[in-house]
Amino acid sequence: MTGSGASQPSILEETEIKPRRYDGPWKVVLWDDDHHTYEYVIEMLMDVCQMTWEKAFQHAVEVDTRKKTIVFSGELEHAEFIHERILGYGPDPRMSSSKGSMTATLER
Repeated sequence: MTGSGASQPSILEETEIKPRRYDGPWKVVLWDDDHHTYEYVIEMLMDVCQMTWEKAFQHAVEVDTRKKTIVFSGELEHAEFIHERILGYGPDPRMSSSKGSMTATLER
């Protein structure tokens, strides 16, 4: 349209571009217990967190000696996914005292 004298705003002027806000780091903390073997911890972390055997073994040692280990740090959505998978992983078939998954928490 011409002749009105007022210019139309461009599409870029009308569209507000908001950068995605980083809401992290959220941490997934795995807690020690006496109902899961090193093998279980290593297998679970390799499956759930896609860790190498070596990295998963380091976390198994840390959770055993320090009673907790941070297995993930990042955005909330990914942390929630990892947290839910750990909690749903199930008991350690190597131990009759293992009645469920390991304990993990989400922390900021």
